[in-house]
Amino acid sequence: MQAAGTVAWAAPDPRLTSDVLAAALERAAAGEQVTQTEAEVLINLDDQRLPELFAGARRLRERYKGSTVTYSPKVFLPVTNLCRDFCGYCTFRKDPNDPEAWTMMPDEIRTWSRDGRARGCREALLCLGDKPELVFKSYRTTLAALGHRTTIEYVRRACEIALAEGLLPHTNAGLMTRAEMASLKPVNASMGLMLESMSPRLCQKGGPHHHAPDKDPALRLQMIHEAGELQIPFTTGILVGIGETRAECVTSLLAIRAAHQRCGHIQEVIVQNFRAKPSSAMAVSPEPDTLELARTIAVCRLLMPAMNIQAPPNLSPYDHRLILNAGINDWGGISPLTRDYVNPEAPWPHVAALADTCRGAGAKLTPRLPIYDEFIDRPGFLDPELRARVRAFTAEGVLPC
Repeated sequence: MQAAGTVAWAAPDPRLTSDVLAAALERAAAGEQVTQTEAEVLINLDDQRLPELFAGARRLRERYKGSTVTYSPKVFLPVTNLCRDFCGYCTFRKDPNDPEAWTMMPDEIRTWSRDGRARGCREALLCLGDKPELVFKSYRTTLAALGHRTTIEYVRRACEIALAEGLLPHTNAGLMTRAEMASLKPVNASMGLMLESMSPRLCQKGGPHHHAPDKDPALRLQMIHEAGELQIPFTTGILVGIGETRAECVTSLLAIRAAHQRCGHIQEVIVQNFRAKPSSAMAVSPEPDTLELARTIAVCRLLMPAMNIQAPPNLSPYDHRLILNAGINDWGGISPLTRDYVNPEAPWPHVAALADTCRGAGAKLTPRLPIYDEFIDRPGFLDPELRARVRAFTAEGVLPC
């Protein structure tokens, strides 16, 4: 397994960086696109120049998003942690004979959803491993006993249960076909798939995705495009620090920008930092520091000024102010009921404390739905029955932070 961490270039000429930074900020403020060359210079700025980059990114955030920073009150429903992939950084996936393996039963999904709604949650995040039925006979038996052939069929049932209990589903089920996404669209407010990285190197021997066929960047990008063609409000993003270069980070962000320009369906981009987990293959790999994460967030903001940009708050618990100042306008899902099953070592922050941090940075923390406001009434992007449910939530008003 190769060492993690984002590989930097040599520092550019300081005179060049000054010109590029000023030009890129001016172009982004004018609504013009920052180029790949400009972004590659900016992501490699010397640390001493980063405050200028962050200030520019924050101005763009305030121009396009105002002073509001959002989060989604959610229930995390880990439908199954069985998975056919082996990612070097993952501790979520399990084999059927592992004592920590699980597949949630319908009654559990119903109870967790009901409890979450009672605590003010709006979102049911359905997160699971990639197509375990293709490799595990015992899991196929479980699915058959539940009355289903495939995991996606069962996920649809889980979404229906969550809807019946008053939550809006957001499904992240890994790599899906066009037909599978189409089958889930009527019961999901939104869906998601992390692009993670466009670097094919990470799929080579020794890379974190070598034994993960569903992490092929071409396949993941294809799914993102197909989600756009299906008019699905979609969340995607990159994972920083798993062995990619900074230039590859830029390439990945540009691929997301191009997909959104093509279909207009990306509702949020997540810039997530790698965290080394003790029982993973990359347990001793170096983690990216917060400045690395922040510079990537700021470049993301310059590349996509009007985009909703998220960084998970539980993965950088001591650096919320810096991350805010780098240009995010969303913290993602935070649960009062369930832990982050993908990162169980990283507890959610207290919402009241996060709200205080936001106020200290001149921002107001506000709950949101799993579908962003700008997609609710866009023709074709939300099932009419779901739109009525979404409207019922918006009529409730803003929950207190």
